[in-house]
Amino acid sequence: MTNFSFTTLLIGFLLAVLISAVAYRLRTLNRSGALAAICLGTIFFGLGGWGGAALLLGFFITSSALSRLFRQRKRKLNEKFSKGDERDAAQVFANGGIAGLFLIVYSIQPGWSWAWAACAGALAAANADTWATELGVLSRRAPRLITTGQSVERGSSGGISLTGTVAASGGALFIGTLAAFFWPTSLSFGNTLLIILLIGLSGLAGSLADSLLGATWQAIYTCPSCNKETERHPLHTCGTPTTQIRGLSWLNNDWVNTACTIVGALLSGLLLLLLLR
Repeated sequence: MTNFSFTTLLIGFLLAVLISAVAYRLRTLNRSGALAAICLGTIFFGLGGWGGAALLLGFFITSSALSRLFRQRKRKLNEKFSKGDERDAAQVFANGGIAGLFLIVYSIQPGWSWAWAACAGALAAANADTWATELGVLSRRAPRLITTGQSVERGSSGGISLTGTVAASGGALFIGTLAAFFWPTSLSFGNTLLIILLIGLSGLAGSLADSLLGATWQAIYTCPSCNKETERHPLHTCGTPTTQIRGLSWLNNDWVNTACTIVGALLSGLLLLLLLR
C-alpha cells in the first residue's frame, strides 16, 4: 500500500487532475479548489494506494452528491454560510489537509497504524460535519445551540439537531468502514468492528467540536440591512458590509473545519494506540 515511486505519484497526479476537472465542470469546486484538490489527490492516490483513493473518493463523492441533491433546500440558508456551494482551496485543505499530512507520515513509517487511523479519523470528522450540514436541513424541528439548548434558526453556527447528529454518525461510520476494509494489515472480525467504531466515534466527536467552536469562538457577523446573523464577511449576500458581533476575528469557518479534522485525527490515533496495541 505504501510502496510508491515517481510512477505512482505521476499516476496519482493524473487521476487527481481528471477527478478535479470533473468536479470543476460540475461546479462543486471553483478554480482554486480544483488546484488544491489536485495537490491532495496526488498525495492520496500516489501515496495511499487503493486505500487512500477509497477514503478520499468516499468523502468527496458523498459530500458532493449530498450538496447537489439538497442544493435547493440549502440555498435558502446561503446567507448564513461563509461561502457558496463551490468549494475553494481553503475549504479543500480545511477538510482534507490534516488527513493528507497523516497519510504522508504513514507512507514514511508504514508500521505506524495509528497514523493511518488518524488519516481516516480526520476524513471521518470532515465527512460527519458535511453530512450533518447537508442532511440537517431535512429536520422538521429547529436546531438547538449545542452549548445552551436554545432554539436557533436553521444554518446557525453551533446549532445541532437529532437529524443532523444521526447524519454525522452515518458519515463518520462510512469512512470508518472504508478505513477498516482497506486496513494495511489483516484484521480479525472483532478488531474490524472495533476500528469502524473508534473511527466513527472520533469523526462524530470532531463534528461536535466543530459545532462547539461555532457556538463559542467562531467569528459571527450581522447584516445591518437584513438583521440576520451570518458567517459572511466583509459583505453579506445582499451586498451590505457585515459587522462582527462575537467570536475571534481570525477564527472563520475554514479554521473551525480544520480544528474539526484535528480532533478526529488525534482521537482516532490515540484510541487505536490504547485499544489495539
